[in-house]
Amino acid sequence: MAQDRVIIFDTTLRDGEQALKASLTVKEKLQIALALERLGVDVMEVGFPVSSAGDFESVQTIAQHVKNSIVCGLSRAVNKDIDAAAEALKAAERFRIHTFIATSALHVEAKLKRSFDDVVEMAIAAVKRARQYTDDVEFSCEDAGRTGIDNICRVVEAAINAGATTVNIPDTVGFCLPTEYGNIIRQVMNRVPNIDKAVVSVHCHNDLGMATANSLTAVLNGARQIECTINGIGERAGNTALEEVVMSIKTRQDLFAVDTRINTQEIHRVSQMVSQICNMPIQPNKAIVGENAFSHSSGIHQDGMLKNKNTYEIMSPETIGLKKEKLNLTARSGRAAVKGHMADMGYTERDYDLDKLYEAFLKLADKKGQVFDYDLEALAFIDMQQGDEDRLKLDVITSQTISTLPASAFVQVELDGKRINQTSNGGNGPVDAVYNAIMQIVGMDLKMSHYNLTAKGEGAEALGQVDIVVEYQGRKFHGVGLATDIVESSALALVHAINAIYRSQKVADLTKDLKH
Repeated sequence: MAQDRVIIFDTTLRDGEQALKASLTVKEKLQIALALERLGVDVMEVGFPVSSAGDFESVQTIAQHVKNSIVCGLSRAVNKDIDAAAEALKAAERFRIHTFIATSALHVEAKLKRSFDDVVEMAIAAVKRARQYTDDVEFSCEDAGRTGIDNICRVVEAAINAGATTVNIPDTVGFCLPTEYGNIIRQVMNRVPNIDKAVVSVHCHNDLGMATANSLTAVLNGARQIECTINGIGERAGNTALEEVVMSIKTRQDLFAVDTRINTQEIHRVSQMVSQICNMPIQPNKAIVGENAFSHSSGIHQDGMLKNKNTYEIMSPETIGLKKEKLNLTARSGRAAVKGHMADMGYTERDYDLDKLYEAFLKLADKKGQVFDYDLEALAFIDMQQGDEDRLKLDVITSQTISTLPASAFVQVELDGKRINQTSNGGNGPVDAVYNAIMQIVGMDLKMSHYNLTAKGEGAEALGQVDIVVEYQGRKFHGVGLATDIVESSALALVHAINAIYRSQKVADLTKDLKH
């Protein structure tokens, strides 16, 4: 690898997904993977194949579809993990096996209950096992930030001798400060005799708010791979944010003298997609992609911006693909206009189903009159999360609320191709009444653990988006609904969550069949 380029290793679909309120479906993971590919990430870590049947299927599906990025699967330093990763990844044109073992004294003694000599031998064996399947093997020293430098250097040298082509020095619990972490990387670069045979990678967590600073300091000290996630999602306080390190390197070329192959104009769109699909809102003051990142409210700042944008903007919104124009469409606009607006926002035809999007657009245009770009984008996001194979579909809902009486609702759905009606009385409100009717139809005992309503767009006619998380048989499932009517969007969110449950049951049944 050229020394003037930093490899961007995205772990949104592995480390990032671990922190979500509910697991993603295979379709949702594939949508994100394809967006990451278009963004230009070099490597995408898309799961931990041995952990579950669902994760294995997701990794396998992504491996079959992604062509321009290296697809990576995580494994412990255990044969069955490595074998499962290889099996899930084998359909990929290029794939990497990422194997890890803890190296800090705390982890080795308290968690592994082994000696450090044992850890080194396990690392060597794991790397050699992975090399039987691919020449692209990454080895990580878990909790390297709290591991003595002598032990880091010893296990890294052994892993490279065993065949590791990338060695990762993670600050797993976000413990290090930049000067401290930079010194670890510098010593690894200077003390490990065979370090020139591998790429040094960094994986930082944000527990003390240092993830981006630590990653960039590591680059200044010789690291050439950064492991990160979109919007910085991840365990606890999150991971290094991809958009922050990429734009820091791009903006401060005078300092870093390195570059990435990221198409920065895709950043805003991918950020919004990940936030939507993962049900992880972006804080308004989030660097690069937050709603306020390019806002200027101070009178002095506004005056400066009017005279010269560079006075208070070190990068332009257009650099990350943020378009401020909000064009509108009407019911008279044709399919070509809808397709054109989607293209202007950075979407390709493989991101959405034009037939379904146009049908949803016409229904919305009949209700609202004018449909803006942000409405169209919201409809596209919802389409990305819905499946053609959905067993449950919402046909009709009506609800009634009288201030002195319990709410009532009538619901008609299509379940496995059959229309079913249900009336519910005694709800605490219209949404509760509708939910009671739907749950009576499907016969599921669901516990609502999260309900959130947000406006997508502007003004009184904005679309209402409802995100819910329901618990069923010990697992959590995310549902999302979008409509001009809040009760309808709430019903659609529950239907979406129930379909996610049905899909998970189908995967579990297929796994049982294969085992037998």
